[in-house]
Amino acid sequence: MDPLTLGIVGIILLVVMIFLGVPVAYASAFVGISGLFMMRGSLTAFGLAGIIPYANSASYSFSVLPLFIAIGFLALYAGITSGAYEAARIWVGRAPGGLATATIFASASFAAVSGASTASASVFTRLAIPEMEERGYDRKLAAGVVAVGGTLAALIPPSAILVIYGIIVEESIGRLLLAGLVPGLISVVVYIAVITIVVKVNPSLAPRLEPTSMFRKLQALTKVWGVLAVVGIILGGIYLGWMTPTESAAVGTAIILGMAMFKRMSLANLRDGMLETIKTTAMIFMVIWGVMVFVRFLAFTGLPAEITALVTGLDVPPIVILFGVIVMYILMGMILDGLGMMMLTLPVIYPAIIGLGYDPIWFGVLLVKLIEVGMITPPVGLNCYVVHGVRPDIPLGEVFRGVTPFLFGEAVIIGILVAFPEVVLFLPNNMMN
Repeated sequence: MDPLTLGIVGIILLVVMIFLGVPVAYASAFVGISGLFMMRGSLTAFGLAGIIPYANSASYSFSVLPLFIAIGFLALYAGITSGAYEAARIWVGRAPGGLATATIFASASFAAVSGASTASASVFTRLAIPEMEERGYDRKLAAGVVAVGGTLAALIPPSAILVIYGIIVEESIGRLLLAGLVPGLISVVVYIAVITIVVKVNPSLAPRLEPTSMFRKLQALTKVWGVLAVVGIILGGIYLGWMTPTESAAVGTAIILGMAMFKRMSLANLRDGMLETIKTTAMIFMVIWGVMVFVRFLAFTGLPAEITALVTGLDVPPIVILFGVIVMYILMGMILDGLGMMMLTLPVIYPAIIGLGYDPIWFGVLLVKLIEVGMITPPVGLNCYVVHGVRPDIPLGEVFRGVTPFLFGEAVIIGILVAFPEVVLFLPNNMMN
């Protein structure tokens, strides 16, 4: 079997294994090692399988990933999230759909100290949905807002999935984190606009709350200073060139840990937070190791280079090809989880996109936004399943109907990112070294 055919067979086999439920880490490692064995023999195959895990993780810059994950779990177990939600509720609760808007703001605050979409959806399902139900909000709207709000953690820094993208394609993690900020804020604005429009059309979906005094609003700001400090240190330190991403993540972790101790977080919660950090980090790095073996196999086949040459040689404008890639990711997002989708496609898609002249930082942010859309689209919208899992009394169909208006908002956001790439690249292109 010639190398190109072997590469195509390998990709097909990997897709089949993932659809059969084999974890991405194991499926990609198995296909990669098997392909290398067939092409280069056992010595090369098992030699690379032994070297790649160390070579792709023994790097100082990669230590940013477990630190960002630790920030999220410490904030979760210390109860910092509830303070952000209460502050947002006090400030914007009076507006049309105020509690739903507060949930979006609080989800963005949680995203700024987390990076885990499913954790955000789980937390606010317990925190926000009961209060919205108590105030007479439509249950579908409440569930949809929580599911959509959770996706912000994939884009607003510190974003674990942007870090993983940077590791896979060997791009600057600092520039990627800065690039995600403005698109994340645009997403917040668009989600709030969708809520406002839906509630204006049907006010019965979200009754207005009573007004709140300015004194109480100012008092509520004390509950979010820790989140603001962490965001300011991580992004400000990177942008101004004072700290590397790893150093800023370490300082952010120290601040969150100090806040947790100040709130008298129990040793049991501290232990649980650290265990969750370790388990999540190990899972992510296993996926990275497996995919790296698969990528090495594809490189030996020459398939990525052939696909790049084919795509760049097409007699159509690059925007047409990009549109096809966007549609492909949206369709894949309906049946695959975000991490698996990214790992499966990047080895082939990334070289072609760069060959067309698109910026790798911009494409990383666009890819994460497409993964966000996949988290709320049926039949496998992971955040929707999380909401239903925490609240089994809310049918899955209601959750998906609740997110439907926000899908139109996602189309607007994607259109902005494609039409105005400078909204993604402005901060990273102007960061100080």
